[in-house]
Amino acid sequence: MTIRTIIVDDEKLAIQGLQLRLEKFPEVEVIDTCANGREAIRKIKTEKPDLVFLDIQMPGFDGFSVVKGVMEIEPPLFVFVTAYQEHAVRAFEANAVNYLMKPVDEDRLADTLERVRTRLTEKRSAEEAEMLKSVLAEVAPDAMEAMPDEGDAAAGRFERMINIKDRGQIFRVEVDSIERIEAAGDYMCIYTADNSLILRETMKDLERRLDPRVFQRVHRSWIVNLNQVRQVKPHTNGECFLVLESGADVKVSRSYRDVVARFVH
Repeated sequence: MTIRTIIVDDEKLAIQGLQLRLEKFPEVEVIDTCANGREAIRKIKTEKPDLVFLDIQMPGFDGFSVVKGVMEIEPPLFVFVTAYQEHAVRAFEANAVNYLMKPVDEDRLADTLERVRTRLTEKRSAEEAEMLKSVLAEVAPDAMEAMPDEGDAAAGRFERMINIKDRGQIFRVEVDSIERIEAAGDYMCIYTADNSLILRETMKDLERRLDPRVFQRVHRSWIVNLNQVRQVKPHTNGECFLVLESGADVKVSRSYRDVVARFVH
């Protein structure tokens, strides 16, 4: 996958520094750079990049104005890059993939690009599915009528019931009843409203079995059921806590802050 990318920053050294860090990611192709917001809007509309690294504090049109300025087209993915922590909430309101502080940390950049890959893959898969539907609608309308609802098809790929062997017994747990999941090495602690059970499985393997529209990783040790979230409480250093239906608090680490964007609209 090639990720066509534009970097926008009014500081030339900042652009050069980010370009240098991006050289470690061969799939990222920097197709252009811009020194101000007006130029960025023009280049985004003409070049149609997949991804834009966007400085927030710029003279004239700031980063948020750039996002607003390209809303009439299908916008690219945005990653805000800035020296000012206080812009974090607005970045999530703008549905940014992530928010990077200057100087950009290499681990955070790698994590951000992994999220970009995931979003682009999902987007391209959806576009391919829509193209297929359009063709089928023309050449085989009967087949279109027989196609399952997109939401039902997606839901069918994931578990609805999980069998958990714990304390010498086998418990059948409805996935929708799971409130949160905590990792402890190769074991998962599964919390429901009235029980907690130990499952021998890695978090990575368990994530594959759960619908990502409902269950989201919010910390390296936590997965939460988004339908169980009742409140978002800001914390220090860009972190926050999700308050769940049971009253339990789960910390959202900075690496997973984009999850909070779902609740800030």
